[in-house]
Amino acid sequence: MNYWDRNIETIGREELAALQLQRLKETVARALNSPYYRKVLGDNNLSPDSIRSLDDLRRFPFTAKDDLRASYPRALLAVDREEVVRMHASSGTTGQSTVVYHNLQDLENWTGLVARCLVMAGATRGDVFQNMMSYGLFTGGIGLHYGAERVGMMVIPIGGGNTHRQIQFFQDFGTTIIHITPSYALHVSDVIRDLGLSPDDFRLRVLIFGAEPYSEATREKLEQLYRVRALNCYGLSEMNGPGVAFECGMNEGMHVWEDSYIVEVIDPESGDLLPPGDEGEIVFTTLTREAMPLIRYRSRDLARLYERTDCSCGRNFRRLSRIIGRTDDMLIVRGVNVFPSQIEHELMRIPEVGTNYQILLDRVENLDRMTVRVEITGRTFHGEVGELRLLKKKIEHALKEEILITTEIELMEPGALPPSQGKAKRVIDNREM
Repeated sequence: MNYWDRNIETIGREELAALQLQRLKETVARALNSPYYRKVLGDNNLSPDSIRSLDDLRRFPFTAKDDLRASYPRALLAVDREEVVRMHASSGTTGQSTVVYHNLQDLENWTGLVARCLVMAGATRGDVFQNMMSYGLFTGGIGLHYGAERVGMMVIPIGGGNTHRQIQFFQDFGTTIIHITPSYALHVSDVIRDLGLSPDDFRLRVLIFGAEPYSEATREKLEQLYRVRALNCYGLSEMNGPGVAFECGMNEGMHVWEDSYIVEVIDPESGDLLPPGDEGEIVFTTLTREAMPLIRYRSRDLARLYERTDCSCGRNFRRLSRIIGRTDDMLIVRGVNVFPSQIEHELMRIPEVGTNYQILLDRVENLDRMTVRVEITGRTFHGEVGELRLLKKKIEHALKEEILITTEIELMEPGALPPSQGKAKRVIDNREM
């Protein structure tokens, strides 16, 4: 097995719990240096002395995205401004931008966590790492960049887009590992095919996916298209960014680095803690963040914790399932809760389906209507009309079985839908327009 830090990665559960308890008290003490937590914790008579066991964390209130917005720009900053060496921020397209601050130690810790992830994925100094995520205020690209350099890989900081150049770099520089969104990986595979190339023309061996939920069927499809291993990287900017949890290659969930985060899963409606195995909203508490500690932060991501902590890779950190969606991307159609990832999972299991799709929502005579536009393979699209009719019914049936509502299906030829070169925009909801 490959380890970046064997001692911490194979730590026993009792020793880990003691470390978490110590770091949780330190985190609460640091948080009290920020105006936001000084008020919130003070109003609730909470302090480091309130914590005698990890169970006492439940007494602390949640921190939500709206709290970060209301604290803009510096109410959550727990160190002097002069200590801050970097900040990241959300786009603010759905409201006030949210800001996360880092001091030098925060960046050192984050880089170490990402290096831990990459070595667990099998990365070595001999690898060439092509980072196809966006750089800038978005944490996805820069987070993996520094971790890859720490491992000693040659890093190509190309960012997203310019697909032909991406593929040229695969060949010219012998890229072995890429960091990419699943939706963009699907598009790149189409371009590789259109160029008359195949996986045999490259040295790729690992795909690292992040930034958007995707289904197991999509992973399997991409592994077949590229003939490589695909691993899931999870993170959120409020917890640094990528590197909060990562797959070890056993395909049994993502290890959460519990020496740096306490993870909980709650009922999104009631806020009650859920047992391992139940799906709910993930909540994180930072344990090593200095510039901007966060306590019980509601991620809005939906997943479940595995019941067992031990793994055949030798690590005992709790494992998180793949993200099934977000509380804010759930669609309510005719009173039924639908996640785009459910639709994607069924589509990607059908061989005739290509690599792109789009979900359209409209309201006709006060009734919701869902239309799924699906690109299919060129040979299928130009085939017999009867075959197309049967394929349409096959897709309709598969989606009805999964999401329990009838959808309209539009079969599209390859390339008809806008390709994704970053986070995919799969849903167009016209009901509120």
